Amino acid sequence: MKILVLNCGSSSIKYQVFDMLYGNSENRILAKGIVERIGLQVSKIVHKSTGKENAEFNEAVRNHVTGINKILDLLVSDEHGIMQSLDEISAVGHRVAHGGDYFTESALIDEAAERKIEEYVELAPLHNPANLNGIRAIRQILPNVPQVACFDTSFHQTMPPHSYLYALPYDYFSKLKIRRYGFHGMSHKFVSHKVCNELGCSIENTKIITCHLGNGSSITAVDRGKSIDTTMGFTPLEGLMMGTRCGDIDAGIILYLLQSKNLTGDQINSLLNKESGLYGISGISSDMRDLWNAADKGNKQAKLALDMFMYRVLKYIGAYAAAMNGVDVIVFTGGIGENDFSVREAVSKKLEYLGVDFDSSVNNMLRGVDFKVITKPGSKVKVVVASTDEELVIATDTMRLTNNKQ
Repeated sequence: MKILVLNCGSSSIKYQVFDMLYGNSENRILAKGIVERIGLQVSKIVHKSTGKENAEFNEAVRNHVTGINKILDLLVSDEHGIMQSLDEISAVGHRVAHGGDYFTESALIDEAAERKIEEYVELAPLHNPANLNGIRAIRQILPNVPQVACFDTSFHQTMPPHSYLYALPYDYFSKLKIRRYGFHGMSHKFVSHKVCNELGCSIENTKIITCHLGNGSSITAVDRGKSIDTTMGFTPLEGLMMGTRCGDIDAGIILYLLQSKNLTGDQINSLLNKESGLYGISGISSDMRDLWNAADKGNKQAKLALDMFMYRVLKYIGAYAAAMNGVDVIVFTGGIGENDFSVREAVSKKLEYLGVDFDSSVNNMLRGVDFKVITKPGSKVKVVVASTDEELVIATDTMRLTNNKQ
């Protein structure tokens, strides 16, 4: 069963093709790639197929329909293809940013589901329109192929009201749907189940804190398989300090900038989302590797940025351990979580009060592993590194829903 997974951005399309061996745990990636700079004079296409030479093209890609047509042409081409005919595509799974409080899990895309996704455009104006472009492009090109939407927000719909509500007048929630939604849900769900499978424990009896740390970062409290709180909120801006996002700030700062500095809404949006975080504090880069290099050479702002980032991770782990009345497993995942052993060590060594017995010898220089426990055998709380795979979540949910339909 071949499943095409699409992640459509405003000017890009990331894609993977999985050969899902139904009834078997093996899942093979047959092809993957990205179409970038859609709508500009020259776009870039990077395509990788199993057993074939990588390909790169620079040409005009007018819109998402054109981009998806280019992808499909590559998948069946003699030189770069991995299938004889597009009829081999059994289903298409889409990453959709926002499912509001309606979608509590992945869903088959029909007219009603599409209308609901469109309703949430105002909550995710940069993402949901692009996701819809991908859905509509596939319907136009492959009208008989079933499609599934997998939502970044759905895993967090188990949060109780005392977690997801803001202390604003209640009408702002009931009428405008202003609440905490959370994001990175597919990653948090995937790694929480993965660690229980690897450790041989039941997720229904396990308290887990999942730390998805990357350019965008979030932490989730997973109590017995359910998200009960998460750091990202109404938008992905809230919570941890990130690559270029500020994370938690006093809302009064925004009022001050509006009233005293005469900044516009667009300027504040750019400031908070694109000019802050690690980049804003360091003045150098949003990339942790650059910051560690600079800090090692004595750059004080780079070191400050690192200290601020790690402190906020530590603070939320402590808060979520308190919220769950304990924790059994702490998971590091994402680009930083999986590869930055210094961040893991700095955070984990300050968790002794929870019962973490950290093993520096195992953690040291550990990068890019699928799964590894980095605490000593007798540690009351286990800390693990686990690779995430959001695309596989989409492929798996797409296979499940389309097989149920058939």
